[in-house]
Amino acid sequence: MSESLRDLLKRRRMVRDYLPDPIDPEVIDRIVGVVRRAPSAGFSQGHRLVVVTEPETRRELARLAGEEEYVEMGLPPWISIAPVHVVVGVREASYHERYTKPDKLVEGGVEIAWPAPYWYVDSGSLFMLLQLAALDEGLGTGIYGVAGEDVPELKALLDMPDDVHFVCVITIGGQPRDADDSPLVSRLTQARLPLDEIVHRERW
Repeated sequence: MSESLRDLLKRRRMVRDYLPDPIDPEVIDRIVGVVRRAPSAGFSQGHRLVVVTEPETRRELARLAGEEEYVEMGLPPWISIAPVHVVVGVREASYHERYTKPDKLVEGGVEIAWPAPYWYVDSGSLFMLLQLAALDEGLGTGIYGVAGEDVPELKALLDMPDDVHFVCVITIGGQPRDADDSPLVSRLTQARLPLDEIVHRERW
């Protein structure tokens, strides 16, 4: 599939309805392969992904995410149905290790004072790349998380190391033709803000 970035962005949305059809492993590999091109401060390369396609594990992830609440709202059980889940994690220590190397130390030989937790900033950039890569393959994507108290159970389920922070899970799959017609889709119930309310020029 060949589209301009502008065309891809027009189709970018969060999907809450999927076809159960499995996705070709080579397609999955192409999508998650963008992780090697994702931004990371100082090329820290702290991104870590877990690809989940096994149905029982997907059902467990859906349980942890509270899928029954979505079903009660009238949505289909989209989390467990989505054929591919990509669990996004990040290793914060990779950033500190990188920024304590000689070429990154600031005056006084110390690590920079981080203005924001860039490991999470970079995770957001990675999410967008994964979403666009999936769109380029003709697939839809969504995102979900779990409550903080349930993160240890999720990490245990996936054998995630202690030093990898859980960020979110991205669902990937084919879409039914009427997937965008649900009245529960936020972009259909919330007005898009005018650009001038979001973007300021030169000064706030």
